[in-house]
Amino acid sequence: MLLRGAPARRLAEAGLYVVLSEALCSGPWLDVAAAALEGGARCLQLREKALDDGELLRRARRLRQLTREHDALLIVNDRPDVARLAEADGVHLGLHDLPIADARRIAGGRLLIGRSTHTPQQLDAALTEQADYVAVGPMFSTATKPHEPVAGTELLAEAARRADVPIVAIGGITPANVGAVRSAGRCLVCVCSAVISSPDPAGAVRALLG
Repeated sequence: MLLRGAPARRLAEAGLYVVLSEALCSGPWLDVAAAALEGGARCLQLREKALDDGELLRRARRLRQLTREHDALLIVNDRPDVARLAEADGVHLGLHDLPIADARRIAGGRLLIGRSTHTPQQLDAALTEQADYVAVGPMFSTATKPHEPVAGTELLAEAARRADVPIVAIGGITPANVGAVRSAGRCLVCVCSAVISSPDPAGAVRALLG
């Protein structure tokens, strides 16, 4: 845990966490990633479920180089093996991905491991598993995952009361509602299409950061 203390503090202070998926990008994926970092995002997550392993690793390594240039964190979705090979800062696991203890055996002691949660029970389970951070949501309805029930800011407020790890608020967050999210409890704001689908990703980041 001591090895992950500094990255966890950096994550908590990152301000904005942007999920990168090429299918949703308004332009070339690497250009969109660079623009998000130039706008002030300090954490990127690579989320590409359909790529073959070699291409996924290539992109992770390219993003590792880019995030280092901007003093930003890199998280890889689902794949602790790719995260470790790319020297990322962490891996994000969904509800149906590996148990955290098993992911830790692959990722090693340095990488942060986050877990998605949508209910108080799932939050309890993630904290019991000793997740290094928890993602809670969706805060609002979202076109990215339209069938997911909305957890709302109530779950964020509960997480802020109970968790002593960084909390990532995700789902349907825009410049119009980000204030309500931040008012609900301490959190790092996470967005996807609000930034990467924008014709001006850097401007979208600045609008969300206020």
